[in-house]
Amino acid sequence: MVPARSSPKSARDILVLGAGMVGVCTAWHLLQRGHRVTLVDRNAPGRETSFGNAGIIQREAVRPYRFPRDLATLTRVLPNRQVDIRYQPSGMARAALPLFQYWRNSAPERYARIVPEYAALITRARDAHAAMIDAAGAEDLIRQDGYLEVFRTAEAFDAECRQAEQDATEYDVTYRVLDSAALAEEEPDLAAGLAGAIHWTQPWTATDPGALVAAYANHFQQQGGHVIQAPLETLSRNGSGWRATVGGETIATEQVVLALGPWSAPWLDQQGVHVPLFVKRGYHMHYGTLDNARLRHWLMDSETGYLLAPMRAGIRLTTGAELARHNARPHYRQLAAAEAVARTLFPLGDRLDPQPWMGARPCTPDMKPVIGPAPGLPGLWLAFGHGHQGFTMGPITGKLLGQMMDGETTDVDMAPYRADRF
Repeated sequence: MVPARSSPKSARDILVLGAGMVGVCTAWHLLQRGHRVTLVDRNAPGRETSFGNAGIIQREAVRPYRFPRDLATLTRVLPNRQVDIRYQPSGMARAALPLFQYWRNSAPERYARIVPEYAALITRARDAHAAMIDAAGAEDLIRQDGYLEVFRTAEAFDAECRQAEQDATEYDVTYRVLDSAALAEEEPDLAAGLAGAIHWTQPWTATDPGALVAAYANHFQQQGGHVIQAPLETLSRNGSGWRATVGGETIATEQVVLALGPWSAPWLDQQGVHVPLFVKRGYHMHYGTLDNARLRHWLMDSETGYLLAPMRAGIRLTTGAELARHNARPHYRQLAAAEAVARTLFPLGDRLDPQPWMGARPCTPDMKPVIGPAPGLPGLWLAFGHGHQGFTMGPITGKLLGQMMDGETTDVDMAPYRADRF
């Protein structure tokens, strides 16, 4: 069912820069509010970071990824041979200050204040997707059977079960605990010897993440939205509005939404506003299977740090995080290490892609996205910095930003996400 279009007292011309999940959803919501919306990206919608993720619309992930602070983890990571996190020294040096702030914000007291602000978005994200999935007719891309987080040791398994119990009490997270025998029933083609798994039952999964973004963008166009596939060349103030040069053409607009993911900070720097954004890069590859093996669920190898997903294109393996400069050349050793471990867990076949995919997640030192007005720049709005959760949070970001831009009371307090917090 397509939501009813609103008719605000003053419909505005709005330019949304960036056609990833966040930008497409923001443009979609603004169009539903009756504004005249143009969406701009150098690529087709959903072909950058939103294309290459694990495709999970998360509901259980109420706690953002912390920077490791315990000595055991830091000692493990320092040799730079792990699957879950690797680093390039040049990237670490360039992002030294935001990474230090990230480390500080991961301290227990600071982190405890961040979690409920982060959870306020995650707990609303799936329902925001549901409305857009229905409107776009994209149900064929969605599975609603959650995913499995598997554990190799009883110690890690027990610790996550205790955390899950707390999250169930505080944030209505639902899950099933599977011992090794129950896990073998759910996934008979996995290797034996695992301690067990948690079946997170609330998340939805997309069998083609890029196609879901494209479906949202197609519906946006069907409803009268305009898409321009061309590079952004300039962005500047224009009286009380804004002017952008896109593919050699000049576009005058009343308001602009900057939703360019990891490319957002340089454009904002040009306007005199600095946001401490850094990137965590990630890789993926698709595989066939051996001996007619079947992977029935999305599966996270929790203690190793990669994920296997049965997608349209094959079994997608996604790596953990690589701390590096955004434009540094790809380093495929992390993917190779993940693949080697994954082959001992599940009978992966040949690689199916010509080369690995690489993308960059835009991250902030306090783990929360930037959503709201640009300080001191009337008419410029920000929607980026979602880290690992841009795919999940896109629709709820668009909904909340639309409420802010129309001067309405928002569903949640937006102060924690404003850029002026930095």
